Amino acid sequence: MHKAIVVFEVEGGSDKGPDGHRKDTMPIVEAIKANGWDSEVIYYHPDNAEEIVERVSQNFDAYISRVNPGNIPGGEKGYFDLLTKLADAGLVGMSTPADMMAYGAKDALVKLNDTPLVPEDTAAYYEVSDFHETFPASLSFGERVLKQNRGSTGEGIWRVRLADADLAASVEPGTALPLDTALKCTEAVDNKTHDYTLGEFMDFCDQYIIGYNGMLVDMRFMPRIVEGEIRILLVGNEPVFIVHKKPAEGGDNFSATLFSGAKYTYDKPEAWPELLEMFENARPVIAEKLGETGHVPLIWTADFMLADDENGEDTYVLGEINCSCVGFTSELDMGIQEKVAAEAISRVEAANA
Repeated sequence: MHKAIVVFEVEGGSDKGPDGHRKDTMPIVEAIKANGWDSEVIYYHPDNAEEIVERVSQNFDAYISRVNPGNIPGGEKGYFDLLTKLADAGLVGMSTPADMMAYGAKDALVKLNDTPLVPEDTAAYYEVSDFHETFPASLSFGERVLKQNRGSTGEGIWRVRLADADLAASVEPGTALPLDTALKCTEAVDNKTHDYTLGEFMDFCDQYIIGYNGMLVDMRFMPRIVEGEIRILLVGNEPVFIVHKKPAEGGDNFSATLFSGAKYTYDKPEAWPELLEMFENARPVIAEKLGETGHVPLIWTADFMLADDENGEDTYVLGEINCSCVGFTSELDMGIQEKVAAEAISRVEAANA
């Protein structure tokens, strides 16, 4: 065993600091080194893929991926192929392509729509024809949220509602709305509202379905999102902190991203006992439905929104699970990087025992 872990990044992107790294990358590297292991960052680029595979497979025991899916040069297929080759060479992957496809893809919600975690009318479109055939009727049931598969910071996540409130109140649920129906569409990346007809908006959204791993999730809008989104961040199986992300007040604001002006409050897990208990009880279900193979991602999150149950009591609805490139830049003083390093080393040692 080399006692060495490589950390993958890509050059460029809004998630980088002045040194060219994500702000949480070098703290992870230094924490690994503090445990007596070697670690370094390698930038992935498809032009260097063969060279990277050869060098990494000969000198490292594992990799940690810190790559935002939206920033991968050449697309994620080439990057996933590289990670698969490293796994075939015996490296421990954190996170693997399978992890990212299961825990990092929006259709994780669809796989859980027969559980109490997710509304049962949550669906996914993998073909443009299915989207155009089904969404006009889906919208007749009320406001919807469309989510592209691999977006980040709210890009490609749209709140969609009818512009005519009287029509929204009177339309028969299940009715396929005509393509010239006027819509108000608000993107989570910036909370800006755009006017479209239904036909225009569906044509615009085709881009999210076309191409490798393309798809759209169609989910009912949860009005209590304005009270905030609650994110559990986990290192392995351990919840390490909770972020309460409250959207900026006023207008059509519903996005809980920092880029859109949301306010973040950081809590210890014990500050949310009901949520933690519910999530702990749901973990076996999540594992079963997402095809888990005995482990969870190294760093991952589950985002929840408040809703009302049939008795009018507070409950929580799962809005997203992610593990592709979860950041914790605002929490470095909490020592999260040390937990990441310890968990990563433990996984490598267990794999090589």
